[in-house]
Amino acid sequence: MNQPELNEGEIYIGGFIHADGTGHHTILLPSDYDPAPWKTQMERAAAENSDLPTRAELVIMYEQFPNEFQETWYWSNTTDSDGDQWAWFQDFITGNQINTTKFRELRARAVRRVLF
Repeated sequence: MNQPELNEGEIYIGGFIHADGTGHHTILLPSDYDPAPWKTQMERAAAENSDLPTRAELVIMYEQFPNEFQETWYWSNTTDSDGDQWAWFQDFITGNQINTTKFRELRARAVRRVLF
């Protein structure tokens, strides 16, 4: 599994294997989005042909690349099973992952994925 080519300012996060045997590389894009509700952050990422990180990707970013983030909360793309109004975020202060209402205004950082 070779690392994909990176554009300027991008950071390679790692390769992820899914339960069905498929996989992807995750690449962190260079800049944060200012605080906004979850839907707005998802739309911003989609407009750049990217996505918000999954919960699993965010915990790796917290562990391996904490200096790439401000000490605050960042949205994941993962909705909570409790309902459509909730999504998960990564706390880049304490390391916790918590769910909250999608209407809260949190920062976000987009990723792009390359299948392998």
